[in-house]
Amino acid sequence: MHPKALLDECSTLIEQVFKFDHPTDAVVARHFRENKSLGPRERATLSDTVYAILRERLKFEWLARSGSGSKWRRLAILGFPGDRDFLKSALTEAEKTWWDHCLTVTDDQLMAQHRHNLPEWLATALRDQVGGEFDALVASLNQPAPLDLRVNVLKKKREAVLAELRDAGLTCEPTPFSPLGIRLQGKPSLAKLPAFVNGEVEVQDEGSQLLALLLDAKRGEMVVDFCAGAGGKTLAIGAAMRNSGRLYAFDTSGHRLDALKPRLARSGLSNVHPVAIAHERDDRIKRLAGKIDRVLVDAPCSGLGTLRRSPDLKWRQNPDTVAAQAQLQTAILASAARLLKPGGRLVYATCSLLPAENEVVADAFSRAHTDFDMLPVSELLDAAHVPEPASLCATNHGKTLRLWPHRHATDGFFAAVWQKKA
Repeated sequence: MHPKALLDECSTLIEQVFKFDHPTDAVVARHFRENKSLGPRERATLSDTVYAILRERLKFEWLARSGSGSKWRRLAILGFPGDRDFLKSALTEAEKTWWDHCLTVTDDQLMAQHRHNLPEWLATALRDQVGGEFDALVASLNQPAPLDLRVNVLKKKREAVLAELRDAGLTCEPTPFSPLGIRLQGKPSLAKLPAFVNGEVEVQDEGSQLLALLLDAKRGEMVVDFCAGAGGKTLAIGAAMRNSGRLYAFDTSGHRLDALKPRLARSGLSNVHPVAIAHERDDRIKRLAGKIDRVLVDAPCSGLGTLRRSPDLKWRQNPDTVAAQAQLQTAILASAARLLKPGGRLVYATCSLLPAENEVVADAFSRAHTDFDMLPVSELLDAAHVPEPASLCATNHGKTLRLWPHRHATDGFFAAVWQKKA
């Protein structure tokens, strides 16, 4: 595509994304469906430009004010990846001069909000938690996430998969914490990779892998993944159960559960039973009350621990949406707890960085459910052969999991674990 046409296409897509009425990945996917003539390189450029602008929105909007013409075109120029000469061939002389000036701006010339590129309410909430680590946290959130894989232990061991991937020309290494994880360098296509096609690996962030280890599901048990989504953790749990017992994958979205079907087919699992539910009080849940050995509640949340992957979330969330999520999380957790038999284990998790969705919800559950004992996560991780478990549980004296992108190179995660009293 000619540089001018590609820049115009970027501008059009950015304007659509900045309505913030749908998740960015959905807007981008729809744009690609509606413009089938776009090739792989054009699609990559469009996607990279959009996500670069979302990550550094405040900085780019400030720089854009000194330019002229369409705001969306100016943002597209600032976020455009790759060869400078290619881009310059699409610019007017005035745009070239303006862009050259923008490239000379250094961080010490920027105001704080233009460096951290967060809404002020979120910047304050994160700064209050991490203090002097704030700049490091922001830098990590504004970088794309690595590509992590989880090895399907039903089919192969990690060392064998590592050797297979390296033989295929990929650069990879074991993840530092999850004994099931592999981290790839770059973003290679997996669609035709034999290890992926054969179900030996699945894409899953290392932090997410640790949640299945905390649940520690056993052979022959009755287990529920309460908010299964597309089933990444469901598959990990099913493999841990060695394809035995019964694993229910509940979700209120049949569309998300449909995305689990091809993954299930690759995995070789036959013990997984996807169930679309209307809400957390669905009659199909009530019928299982008191019968379940283990329940994972990876609750709907703000997703602010995943800004490396979904930078639009920081512009689509606000204190009101976070408060509403916390209410829903409390209701879901209480409903899930009713499923457990005496001695059963309950894991509550979010991919949020905010205490309102994490410690506050967990503490309230403990106060309201005295028939549950909180288990120390650091000890559970140690039993699962996770290295340096104390470093993953820096708050509450090792009682809960707290993962930070800048400390652990994972998405931001929280988890608390309880056991129902006998």
